[in-house]
Amino acid sequence: MTDYLLEISKNKTARNLVGSLGLPIPLPQALERLRGPALEKPLSGRRVAFTVAEGGVLGSVLETTIAGLGADVVVAGTAAGDAKLHGLVLDATGISSPAGLRALYDFFHATVKQLGRCGRVVVLGRPVGGQLVAGAAAQAALEGFIKSTAKEIGRSGSTANLIRVASGAEDRVAGPLRFFLSPASAFVSAQAVEVSTKAAGTVTGEWTRPLSGKVAVVTGAARGIGAATARILAGEGAQVVCIDRPADEAVTQELSIAIGGTAFALDVATPEAGPRLAAFLKERFGGVDIVVHNAGITRDKTLARMSEEAWDQVLNINLAALLRITEALLDGTLRDGGRIVCLSSIAGIAGNVGQTNYAASKAGVIGFVRGLAVELAPRGIAVNAVAPGFIETRMTATVPFAIREAGRRLAALGQGGQPEDVGRAIAFLSSPGALGLSGNVLRVCGGALLGA
Repeated sequence: MTDYLLEISKNKTARNLVGSLGLPIPLPQALERLRGPALEKPLSGRRVAFTVAEGGVLGSVLETTIAGLGADVVVAGTAAGDAKLHGLVLDATGISSPAGLRALYDFFHATVKQLGRCGRVVVLGRPVGGQLVAGAAAQAALEGFIKSTAKEIGRSGSTANLIRVASGAEDRVAGPLRFFLSPASAFVSAQAVEVSTKAAGTVTGEWTRPLSGKVAVVTGAARGIGAATARILAGEGAQVVCIDRPADEAVTQELSIAIGGTAFALDVATPEAGPRLAAFLKERFGGVDIVVHNAGITRDKTLARMSEEAWDQVLNINLAALLRITEALLDGTLRDGGRIVCLSSIAGIAGNVGQTNYAASKAGVIGFVRGLAVELAPRGIAVNAVAPGFIETRMTATVPFAIREAGRRLAALGQGGQPEDVGRAIAFLSSPGALGLSGNVLRVCGGALLGA
């Protein structure tokens, strides 16, 4: 479905005309997205400014990571004139009182006007908890700052995100920081993730084709987000097993041939799906490294009008099947150091009229991820969820016009996302550099107002 406001915004003449008329139409900025596999230095020729608030501990990590992206590192206060900046990064890990929050104002007030289109703002703080009351209050304040900043800069296609870094996990920051500063995170804004030592293992700096030699499974791979994810994982070096129901076997087979993967027809709703998949993966590949639980359905009706069948189908496919298949794969099929990424939804966070079944299933996915992350931590397996917002798919194309427009515009970036945006987030969470993230729910929603 075409987003006409976004198409208008790509035409400079049309954009100027709309602006001159003074119409109350917020023209969204076309986003700069990653095209093709991840690059070693995606920010070559860009400028990124950073500063460390008093007591911060990440200065050397930030400088090394930013330089590793190929960007010119600008120390706060030395940016000349009005030269544009691609990124603004603040280490707020040392802020321990409300007074320390002045560092946010001092840095961003002086630099945010230099942020170019499709720029990046990243703040690094500490998890809330374990501090004195003043410190907990100050660290909690960072999330409100980020969400508001995301809304202020979103119309220029820029994003703002928060990385909370647990004590002892400082050496795991590079991967998440690279993701949030790069074009791969184009539709991720107003989010907070936590980097921890939860999952055992050592982070390796594999930034190009980081999934080489890995075997990945994607359920619901025939179309939409699943197909986009399969293509991206294959582009990053993975051998991808594309799974969808037997009725879509031809489409799944076509995709697998195109990406050099393997098709496997499977109805995930059946009790034998898990054992069948585990047996296939052991025999064909000796195991699996990455599992993406993407398969899901909707059967929307208000609760009073919903049938028992509609309730049971959604909970079975979206949640129960995920548990059954994972349990089967954990019995000697999923290798240590692996990754599990589950598709939740913004509906599971904010709820939605007519989706009590769907929202319940997707909220259940979040609980599953958080519980399993603790259970699998000793094996170095990281478990996370991705919660898409309004994504331009066949499903959203059938939504009534007014609701569809609200879904697009009620977000910091003022537009819908693409299936590839979700696929990029999944590929990042599947990578070696994401070891520090486990038990997280990453919303890919453009900074949506709902669920904020």
